[in-house]
Amino acid sequence: MSTAKTPIDRSGTPLVDMRDICISFGGVHAVDHVSVDLYPGEVVGLLGHNGAGKSTLIKILSGAYAMDSGEIYVDGEKAIINNPRDARSYNIETIYQTLALADNLDAASNLFLGRELVSPIGFVNDDAMEAETRKIMARLNPNFKKFKDPVSALSGGQRQSVAIARAVYFNARILIMDEPTAALGPHETQMVSELITQLKAEGIGIFLISHDIHDVMELCDRASVMKNGQLVGTVDVDDVTDDDLLGMIILGKHPGEG
Repeated sequence: MSTAKTPIDRSGTPLVDMRDICISFGGVHAVDHVSVDLYPGEVVGLLGHNGAGKSTLIKILSGAYAMDSGEIYVDGEKAIINNPRDARSYNIETIYQTLALADNLDAASNLFLGRELVSPIGFVNDDAMEAETRKIMARLNPNFKKFKDPVSALSGGQRQSVAIARAVYFNARILIMDEPTAALGPHETQMVSELITQLKAEGIGIFLISHDIHDVMELCDRASVMKNGQLVGTVDVDDVTDDDLLGMIILGKHPGEG
């Protein structure tokens, strides 16, 4: 299942640079002076126990939470993100574990949900939406054939590809993926792995939140580990073992520390 990783060029400007981010809830430092960055065509995994702060950090980037302090830069320019609409204006899209799909609608209707294509006289143009959906699916997942079925009839991997296609169609350059392979079998996980490889080839940067060390070793270029709201460290996955990452998660220590 392993895919060969292309070296990431980190000599230029990061797609995203989150610097010294802090947020507290009721006196608890959920994210405490954390800095992470992401380059074009890179997948950075965010690891840590429940409550470590990884989801909270990413919700700041997606506009779901407003940070107390810190700075976010997109393409080297300071970004102001106060809500999800702001995030989308910077081409940041989030694919939640729940996928947020309308089960009773087909792939095209989900792709354009709330952003339907209409004919000159104002009717929803189903044919145009299906044609666009077929085009982007041919690019992302050529094996996808169930264009007429409600998404409730699709497998987990196929549903994931509809959610990814929706984000990419609307020009996502920075993709946040929350546990993308949770509850998927090996074949479905492989499908998501291939989708991620395709997105990387298009220069899209991905933050991947996961509990699964094997997923991170498999899919990510770097891993940032959080514990108790703080960043333990960021490592190249090719330079560490599963046990190294486990030590960072459990002990809060960088590989090689005593």
